Amino acid sequence: MFAIISTGGKQYKVVEGGKIKIEKLDSQEGESVVFDHVLLIADGEKATIGEPYLKNVKVEGKVLKQGRDGRKIVFRYHSKTRYRKKKTHRQPFTEVEITKIS
Repeated sequence: MFAIISTGGKQYKVVEGGKIKIEKLDSQEGESVVFDHVLLIADGEKATIGEPYLKNVKVEGKVLKQGRDGRKIVFRYHSKTRYRKKKTHRQPFTEVEITKIS
């Protein structure tokens, strides 16, 4: 059984017991979170698709970790003008373990 959820402007395929890295949530480590924007739920050969979301279906999870991804280089360059800017960026994330799909 799996589900497709929407959070942080992105869509994720989740299964019970699986872990996902999503955009940062305002939750502490160890707290439970509920995702109610479920787009699709599939169990074997039967699939139910929402329009756009399924009613009375939610995915529950537990926050494992708050962190920041590795460095991404942001380099700006203009040719022939000696213009070079180098910056870095670290995107914050939340790691969630999916506990229940209902």
